[in-house]
Amino acid sequence: MPRRPLRQGKRKRRSCFSKPQFLAFSPFARSVSLFASRRPSNSKSRPKIPSESRGNHALKEKIQRPESSDEDEHEDTVQADFAFFDPKPDDFHGVKILLQTYLNNEQWDLSGLVDLILGQTTVGTVVKIDDEEDDGLFSVITALNLGRYKDHQCIIELKKYLLKVCQDKDVKSDLNVLLGEKAKDVGLLVSQRVVNLPPQLLPPQYDALFDEVSWAIEDEPTAELRDSFRFKFYLLITRIYKNKNAEQQKGASKVHEPIIYIKPEDEIFHKLSSWSFTYPLHTQEVAAHEASLLVYA
Repeated sequence: MPRRPLRQGKRKRRSCFSKPQFLAFSPFARSVSLFASRRPSNSKSRPKIPSESRGNHALKEKIQRPESSDEDEHEDTVQADFAFFDPKPDDFHGVKILLQTYLNNEQWDLSGLVDLILGQTTVGTVVKIDDEEDDGLFSVITALNLGRYKDHQCIIELKKYLLKVCQDKDVKSDLNVLLGEKAKDVGLLVSQRVVNLPPQLLPPQYDALFDEVSWAIEDEPTAELRDSFRFKFYLLITRIYKNKNAEQQKGASKVHEPIIYIKPEDEIFHKLSSWSFTYPLHTQEVAAHEASLLVYA
């Protein structure tokens, strides 16, 4: 397996495409891309971005936007270079905005969680426009060891919140074990982004995350740090919409899905999970759908 690149002197690699294509290369990432685009895979695959270019590389994405004028039917093409960066302190406000509703409207130490994300530079990625003048942040992804950070206030409050909202007794027992005696084996997979981020960026993000976890297991300076990335479980917290009339519609029509996944990869994770539970959120409902918090491992 290739070694993790040095943190300095990273080369930048660009890929340009004008229509959605699969940019990933692990089976999982290809599945994410398939769910994201809802299109069948083609037989061509791109070579994987070399490991030495991971720390800071850009993907050039052409986004087509319909022209508002009624005089013609031409489409206006907006081109943007999205770059992957290691998190740094300057990203604090951007990451905090993305995570603002991570635990619904719960009052908790969100700033502390953001500090943990930014402090763990060996595993974690933020996505920005590749422009020195634009410091906007579009996505963040990382995995935090719940045992390593168990004494931090944000992790204590997050565990307390999850145990409070879990109503299924059997699942709560499993959750309690995962958050307690098995915490050192659990990675809290945090993945938040703006709603309209091009889906073609999802597979490279997840590939980069799991590559970095593998590199950290080999390259971290101490055995304790290396072991902290040997995850046996991943815990994910995300939002979904549940169809409140799914039971009545069962058998009558398959048009209305019982669950709408805001992030397409959550459908894959959910199907692969050992257990899960949902908790209704007190937010403005969308038509016949109810916003819920989905937790699974």
